[in-house]
Amino acid sequence: MLGDQPLVVFIPVKSMDAAESFYVDVLGLHVNDRSPFAVVMDAGGTTLRLAQVKDFQPQPFTVAGWRVRDINASIDDLASKGVHFIMYEGMDQDEMGVWSTPNGDHVAWFSDPDGNILSLTSFAQ
Repeated sequence: MLGDQPLVVFIPVKSMDAAESFYVDVLGLHVNDRSPFAVVMDAGGTTLRLAQVKDFQPQPFTVAGWRVRDINASIDDLASKGVHFIMYEGMDQDEMGVWSTPNGDHVAWFSDPDGNILSLTSFAQ
C-alpha cells in the first residue's frame, strides 16, 4: 500500500532558526516551506520536515541518514563547515570516524544542533 508512496522524514528540533541554518548552510538542503511549526525541506527528493518541539530530548540512535558516493569526501566537506564526527567506544572506526560494516558498507555519524544523530553511508554495492 505505501511501498510506492513518497516518504516524509520528521526531525524534532528546539530552535528552528539554528536547525534551519544547519540543514541549509551546512548540509545544503533547500527550503520548500516555512511555518511557525515547521520548516519543510527537500533532501534529495525526500521531504524532510524540521518540527518545532518544546520539550525535546535527543535519542541516542540515528534518526536520519544520507547515502553518499564518497564518504571520505563528504566527511571532509562537512568537517570544513564545522561538523564533528562521532567516535563510538567499542566500534572499530577509522581516524575519520568511519565504521566498515561486515558487508563492506561505510558509515559515519554526526549530530545536528539539537543533538539528533545523523549519518552518512557509502554502500559497497
